[in-house]
Amino acid sequence: MLQVALDEVELARAVQIAVEAVEGGADYVEAGTPLIKSEGMNAVRTLKKAVPGRVIVADMKTMDTGAIEVEMAAKAGAGIVSILGASHDSTIEDAVRSARKYGVKLAVDLINIADPAARAARLQELGADIVGIHVGIDQQMVGQDPLDVLRKVRGTVSVPVAVAGGLDARSAAAAVALGADIVIVGGNIIRSKDVTGAARAVRKAIDHATVQETAKKSPDEEIRDLFLQVSTPNISDAMHRHPALRDIKPVYEGIKIAGKAVTVHNFPGDWAKPVEASDVAGPGEIIVINNNSNYVAPWGELASHGCAQKGIAGVVIDGAIRDVDEIRRMKFPAFASAIVPNAGDPKGFGEINVEISCGGQTVRPGDWIIGDDNGVMVVPKERAYEVARRAMEVNKNEDRVRVEIDRGKTLAQVMDLYKWEKK
Repeated sequence: MLQVALDEVELARAVQIAVEAVEGGADYVEAGTPLIKSEGMNAVRTLKKAVPGRVIVADMKTMDTGAIEVEMAAKAGAGIVSILGASHDSTIEDAVRSARKYGVKLAVDLINIADPAARAARLQELGADIVGIHVGIDQQMVGQDPLDVLRKVRGTVSVPVAVAGGLDARSAAAAVALGADIVIVGGNIIRSKDVTGAARAVRKAIDHATVQETAKKSPDEEIRDLFLQVSTPNISDAMHRHPALRDIKPVYEGIKIAGKAVTVHNFPGDWAKPVEASDVAGPGEIIVINNNSNYVAPWGELASHGCAQKGIAGVVIDGAIRDVDEIRRMKFPAFASAIVPNAGDPKGFGEINVEISCGGQTVRPGDWIIGDDNGVMVVPKERAYEVARRAMEVNKNEDRVRVEIDRGKTLAQVMDLYKWEKK
């Protein structure tokens, strides 16, 4: 079964997406927790009317008062009600009794369970109809994989197993091949430009399910690939509107770079350490320089030419750059806060690969630098994978909003700003 999770907060948008997903082959339509918190049981009632013949799943995330919340959802039209496996056994038992009374199935979600296999077996004993393997969005952002949990759980229970957690067509097919009975797909369908097409692709994949082995990328390769697919505005949004490096701009249009920082703490115009950094930096890395001056340049065409030959991905300078005509001609990615003709002298002051301040932000060796026409973002190395994944979610959400605008709505209408703005 294909279940589409509507983790939205605007009911009208959720309904339209549900209709399109059902056209693509979705069996179950889930009123996600954000939608239920936003719209209450009206979300379940409205979806029940909008997609007749499909099972509505109410993802209640219940931890207490299991019977009452199952009753609420059942009376609103849900066919499956999901509560949390971390609930006390008495809560599960009471929810089971309520589910039997109102003729619905009880799904129990294993999100954040330390020993999911043992808990799944216990939930089956307590009467759960469905055991739900769920790697939450925040867990996905740091690289946790629901298929790893599925491998541990599937052999411990005989009841149907649902799997959720960043699934796409390929991983949904792999989940079915590993024994999943229900695959739950959210963002990769509901934030698609073509919801029906995306649902149809997942439907086709799970109907012909196989585990497809793919070459494993290194963590740095995966992070770089993700960052190259998103914009610096996407990254800023993913970091809660975090600012870019102040006043630092590309020296020509069309630059797109992502790589780890090799940092240079410099004295105004002294070009020894910046140039020596090209001996330290490796292919794909980015030299980041705090020059402390917009009036004398520590970098020009010859330094850029040497870096290009070595495969260094670019240079970012809080300060001046020169020879931009030649740099533009060779298309070496460069960002700076000023352009001047004059250079200083190679005195050798400064340090390489130390923590620096650049554009008002702290940059450490190994932090990720992402630059494009909008400017330059720095992402702490500890959060690089998480931020890259979150930026991809921002990007997908914007794709969906763009489709709705193309259909005739304004941005204010799509986002329902009048409902959510502070009075």
